[in-house]
Amino acid sequence: MNTSVHAHARTWSAWLQRRADDLLVLMMVAMFGAFVLQIVFRYFLNLPVAWTEEVCVIAWLWGILWGSAFVTREDEEIRFDMVYSHVSRRTRRVFRALGSTAFVVLMAWALPATWSYVRFMKVESSAALQIRMDWLFSIYILFAVVMILRHLRVLWRAALSDDEPAPAAAEH
Repeated sequence: MNTSVHAHARTWSAWLQRRADDLLVLMMVAMFGAFVLQIVFRYFLNLPVAWTEEVCVIAWLWGILWGSAFVTREDEEIRFDMVYSHVSRRTRRVFRALGSTAFVVLMAWALPATWSYVRFMKVESSAALQIRMDWLFSIYILFAVVMILRHLRVLWRAALSDDEPAPAAAEH
């Protein structure tokens, strides 16, 4: 029964991962489409419109933070390989534990002030689309919480096992 539960959880997790990927693709398509429309309206029709630039910025902001939180895997994160790849496996575990601890502490410390700032931004709206800024910046709260949880998992794995992520790119 336990194996069945794990298999079902893996299936559900894979499905959610694909939907996160799909949503990121939609954001990139929206950004590209708005960019092309901006060029057409400005340079071919001589009718510059402000909303296309705003769509590009919003899609970029949400895409970067959504992608970092839900699409990028741990093995795809940037590391200082000049040092990290030349130390022992045990030292890499210590690096992961220290780095994750620092990240969790700093992000958790900043979260209340971040939440306050995002809530405060409800008084502002975007210039062209009139979208409340707290809605636009809310993705950062989601990003911060997910990244804290992700790095708690990295810390847990570094403390309890010798398991480390495989490198994303081939070593040279």
